Amino acid sequence: MLDEKNNDMSAAKVEETSAKTNQELKTDAEKVTVDPVENVKEVEVETDVAKVVETMDDAEKEAVEEVQESVTDTVATTTPETSEKVEDTDDTAINEIEEKVAESSELVEETEQLEMLDYKSMELEQLVTELTDLVHGKPVLLIKNNINEIKTAFNKKFGDVLATEKERFLTEGGNEIDFHYSNPLKTTYNGLLYEYKVKRDAHYSSVEKELTTNLSSRNQVIEQLKYLIEHADGNTMYKQFRSLQDTWRTIGPVPKATYNDTWKTYHHHVERFYDLLHLNNDLRDLDFKHNLEEKLKLVTKAEELAEHSDINFAFKELQVIHKLWKEEVGPVGREQREEVWNRFSAATKKVHDKRHEHFKELRSEYELNVAKKLAVIEEINAYETTANRSRSEWQKSIKEIEALRDKFFKCGTVPRAKNEEVWQLFKDATHKFNKAKNSYYKEVKEEQLTNLKRKQALVAQANALKESDDWENTTNMMKKIQSDWKKVGHVPRKYSDKLWKEFKDACNHYFDQLHEVQDADSKEEIGFYEAKKAMLETIKKAIEDKQEITLETIDTYISTWRGLGRVPGDKKYIEGKFNKVIEAAAVSLDLDKNAIEMLKFKNVISGYMDQKNYRKLDSEQLYVRKKIDDCMKEVQQLENNLGFFSNAKADNPLVINVRKNIEQYKSNAQIWKDKLAYLRTLSYS
Repeated sequence: MLDEKNNDMSAAKVEETSAKTNQELKTDAEKVTVDPVENVKEVEVETDVAKVVETMDDAEKEAVEEVQESVTDTVATTTPETSEKVEDTDDTAINEIEEKVAESSELVEETEQLEMLDYKSMELEQLVTELTDLVHGKPVLLIKNNINEIKTAFNKKFGDVLATEKERFLTEGGNEIDFHYSNPLKTTYNGLLYEYKVKRDAHYSSVEKELTTNLSSRNQVIEQLKYLIEHADGNTMYKQFRSLQDTWRTIGPVPKATYNDTWKTYHHHVERFYDLLHLNNDLRDLDFKHNLEEKLKLVTKAEELAEHSDINFAFKELQVIHKLWKEEVGPVGREQREEVWNRFSAATKKVHDKRHEHFKELRSEYELNVAKKLAVIEEINAYETTANRSRSEWQKSIKEIEALRDKFFKCGTVPRAKNEEVWQLFKDATHKFNKAKNSYYKEVKEEQLTNLKRKQALVAQANALKESDDWENTTNMMKKIQSDWKKVGHVPRKYSDKLWKEFKDACNHYFDQLHEVQDADSKEEIGFYEAKKAMLETIKKAIEDKQEITLETIDTYISTWRGLGRVPGDKKYIEGKFNKVIEAAAVSLDLDKNAIEMLKFKNVISGYMDQKNYRKLDSEQLYVRKKIDDCMKEVQQLENNLGFFSNAKADNPLVINVRKNIEQYKSNAQIWKDKLAYLRTLSYS
């Protein structure tokens, strides 16, 4: 029911007063100023009214009946005869609407919403820029949600920066108690938040002041209305009354805590005025007719809302209609009052019932959501991470848990009574995963710090060697350092780029110098190649012309060739050509096989010596030793085999062949021994 029903006892007092003469009414006016929430029993009121009516003439009785029904229209017939109807109307539906109307009595804040940007993806600088634009360029009421999102994003990102700076400070040997970090962005950010709070507080202070002013204005209208009633002037009072009504309607909102009481007081005195208005039935009937038209419009709108598909929209609009019913429209004629009110209250009840059923369905759905969320929590609890060993495996697990988190939040709302319990279970489940994840990344962090020290040591070595001109040894050492660098794992990201740049710069510095030297050497080597190429043609021509070539000549060729120096790597094939020419020249000297072999061998070894290819020389010595061992094993095996032919004749072909092979292997062994003896005469390291 409307709040007027709480004032039905006051209305009864008005009815009693209306039965008196105008002079009596004026005399007793002060007594009629009734508390809008006066608690008087309905039966007592009915009895008092009946006693007063008995003393009235017919015209006065009719006037009282009209005023009584006017009150009945407002308070929705709360007499015993209509109590059953009130119960059917369901007070809960009306009361719920009235509570919402009272809440909306204060100034309505702007409902427009600003676009919500993706603040989480923004950097600190951009967040401060967005905050500046909001605080300086937008109304304070519109930016609350955006400000809160920016605060969440900024605090998270700044917290990460602070943790990074603190870790760096401690890594560099600082004491935690001495750590201090300041950032101009944080200073600007704090200043903007303070400015926003000042503007917000000023706004709400202004709102409170306006509400208080409006309340004072409404109380003044009530006082003026009381005065009008107490000093009634039949010629002008209706015009003055309508003026006060217009003034009341133009006054803005008041504090919601005072709204209903203020309205009840005002409405009580409006009813008192209508009690006097029976002196001019024409004006009264005209007012009733206008009010009926307006109330029927409101009833029609309420009935349309009762059929509206969007129950939340209907409920909000119904609040507006009820406020208009109370604030804008007065009572209607006796014959229409109950019918109009019954239609209006029935529509209200229908909206209320549909909304109640809607929320009942939601609660049922919320119960189903509990089961869905618990199922997701079970999935998270059952998620196994013990097999995770690498970063990629953990990254995969993190994505899968994030998917489960999203699934949890998409399950929808749960009943408020179970919300905390479900949320706690969810937090416990994710905490279990996060604990395992953090344990892994803690180990990774420790490993990265170890890797950091190893790489810092390699950087120090590279810097120490980058100016060296011992090209051969340093180059090998630098290559080893580079190889070791590749074997070291990840380091903390904040050090990675800087460390790599320092290491790369040191290596590049050394190899740039090496390449400069090598480029200079390359020009010289090309000159050696051209000289060797020309010498090779000279030797070939001497052989073709059958010039006299002696062993001394060949030694001179070899000595001169080696004296020309090293050729470029891609021209080393000329060494093979020289060896073949020397072999051809040696054959022409009619030297024995051993001499030719040694000549060729010395030529090859000289090439290794010129190139300073000591590894090749070592390998060659190992190879010669192996060949000597192989030859002696063959000799021993053949001599053992010869023992099987002890009774055979000396001219036996098999015996002759075995003896021949023995001599051949002994000869080969001697050649290899001569080669080994020559290698031992060389001095190299």
